[in-house]
Amino acid sequence: MTHHMHRRDFLLQSTEAVLGLSLLPVVGCTTQKQEPLPTTETPLLGALRADLENKVPAWMTENKVPGVSIAIIENAKIAWRRALGVKDVASNVPVDTDTMFEAASMSKPVFAYVVMKLCETGVMDLDTPLTRYTSERFLEGDRRLDLITARHVLSHTTGFQNWRSEKEPLAIHFAPGEKYMYSGEGYNYLQTVVTRLLGQPFETYMKARLLGPLGMTSSGYAWTDALGKRMARPHDPNGKPVDNKKSDSAGVARYGSAGALLTTPTDYAKFVIEVINPKPSDAVRLKEQSVTEMLRPHVKLEQGQYPASWALGWQIFHNANRDFIFHGGDNEGFHCGACASVAGQSGFVVMTNGDKGTVILRNLIAADSMQRFLAG
Repeated sequence: MTHHMHRRDFLLQSTEAVLGLSLLPVVGCTTQKQEPLPTTETPLLGALRADLENKVPAWMTENKVPGVSIAIIENAKIAWRRALGVKDVASNVPVDTDTMFEAASMSKPVFAYVVMKLCETGVMDLDTPLTRYTSERFLEGDRRLDLITARHVLSHTTGFQNWRSEKEPLAIHFAPGEKYMYSGEGYNYLQTVVTRLLGQPFETYMKARLLGPLGMTSSGYAWTDALGKRMARPHDPNGKPVDNKKSDSAGVARYGSAGALLTTPTDYAKFVIEVINPKPSDAVRLKEQSVTEMLRPHVKLEQGQYPASWALGWQIFHNANRDFIFHGGDNEGFHCGACASVAGQSGFVVMTNGDKGTVILRNLIAADSMQRFLAG
């Protein structure tokens, strides 16, 4: 787990280096199953498309990243999709826009959205200590556990480290709410509470309360044979394939909210669009005030080159002209990112199946065409 945290921090720092002043791009090698372009293409999207088609293949080759898939959001709609490269260098099966990837930590905003709805409907409360909802204690011997709320978890201010290990047992490292420290363990804790409150397995309620209603039909958590046929295979830094980690129900029961989502950029873009341009509230969709609260900066990030905060489930980069929501995802052999602007109603989702996908994401962030596109 510490290995994954190191990768996440690397990407986060790389993103800060360009998001603070503007924003991100994509990847490629062999192009297949090209998606039809919109009948009317805006100049900014046209320039971005042309730039990516020119540069992404070289980025992929240079960094030995076999496959990339991207979805571009413009005017709160999916305006362009592209799949490049292969799912697996051993089989040479091409990536297409239906290929699924490990979303890794990009699972967190999806879970955060469901938690916000549970709070909105009175199932739980953002500021009620989680120990009020369960008699089982997540950590023994530290009374500060009785202070941790859902708001602390979603804003990464619980005090828990990212992941426990034999060398570093689970502990609360500071008073909850005192400061920021990224924590998958916090999400694990909140997931156990939510699961008990709803009396359903994690994947069951996530499909019923978000994935299904938003039309995210190419998304799931536990590995199945049908899903496996659509999954990209991870590759090491030298571009050699490694085995997929096939998530089972036990793993999803612990890590589902923090990093087990399997999805496509298109499906994830549907979720992003719901966040930046919400449809009227219903049994699934949040009220406007809940979305506002979700995207409100809660804790300032002191480290980093440019102004940034953590909201509830999302990181916020404070640009001179507008704010951007962002979340990355990093597992071995999979690297991805999603970025969007509420004010600009634009954004992107990109997923890669190579261990040097972080470099491609940095290039994507720094591309002038992407920065101009996101700046509107």
